Amino acid sequence: MAMIDPMSVAKAYASAQESAGGAGGAKFIGSGNDFGDLVKNAISDAVHSSQHAEKQMAAQVQGKAQLVDVATSLASAQSSLETVMAVRDQVISAYQEFMRMTI
Repeated sequence: MAMIDPMSVAKAYASAQESAGGAGGAKFIGSGNDFGDLVKNAISDAVHSSQHAEKQMAAQVQGKAQLVDVATSLASAQSSLETVMAVRDQVISAYQEFMRMTI
């Protein structure tokens, strides 16, 4: 498995936020906010994207939304979830590496 550095994850998150129409992720790169805030916001964005996708699906079933809007919402939710999973994988990898260190 290829090693992913944290800066690449942050840039991917910022890129995903920008493509989803928000600029919320871009403020984390080089702004001095801590990693905990980045994770909290990434998880929050993933939850909001999922809720929006669910609302779009319900509206489409009722005939109030276009299928393209549902597909866009689902793609945004998937992108957010993949970002959160990438961050989680990096945290687990860093923890495992830390645990292998000798004192």
